[in-house]
Amino acid sequence: MLINLSDVLTEQHRPVEENVCLEMEKIDLRSGSYPIRRKDPIHILVTHIQGKELEIHGKGEIAVAVPCDRCLQEVEQILTFDFTKHVDLGISDADLPEGIDESDYIEGYHLDVDKLLFHEILIGWPTKVLCREDCKGICNVCGQNLNEGTCNCEDTGLDPRMSVVRDLFKNFKEV
Repeated sequence: MLINLSDVLTEQHRPVEENVCLEMEKIDLRSGSYPIRRKDPIHILVTHIQGKELEIHGKGEIAVAVPCDRCLQEVEQILTFDFTKHVDLGISDADLPEGIDESDYIEGYHLDVDKLLFHEILIGWPTKVLCREDCKGICNVCGQNLNEGTCNCEDTGLDPRMSVVRDLFKNFKEV
């Protein structure tokens, strides 16, 4: 979605305030494609500071379906946006001073909300997603979800070279 910034960039410098809906249906990253399950309207406020400097405030949230890192079961992750960007359209992104954000999501007199929010999604993306705190994961032999039940596979995950370390841990548990 594009927001017209001509009101804030003209002589009157009237703030632009809109509630916009994200047009993206999924988030495509190198790790995969993640569908967006719920999109609340995102509140965007653009105000003039001085010269060609603008301040962009954004607030809202979306829900994204992400697989659990252990068992691959789909988990709904809530991504909350609450950001303030200070941009200067008179300076190229290569020459930005301290405290000024990139403005690659503003082209001419239009703010590309999807591109802006994609940057915020990347910043707020969770590093680890679990369906529950005590998720047991999947069997590395047959692929059985161990949260739903056990399997009859032999436990081949123990390296015999680590038996000394395992014995040390057992001794400390007894104390």
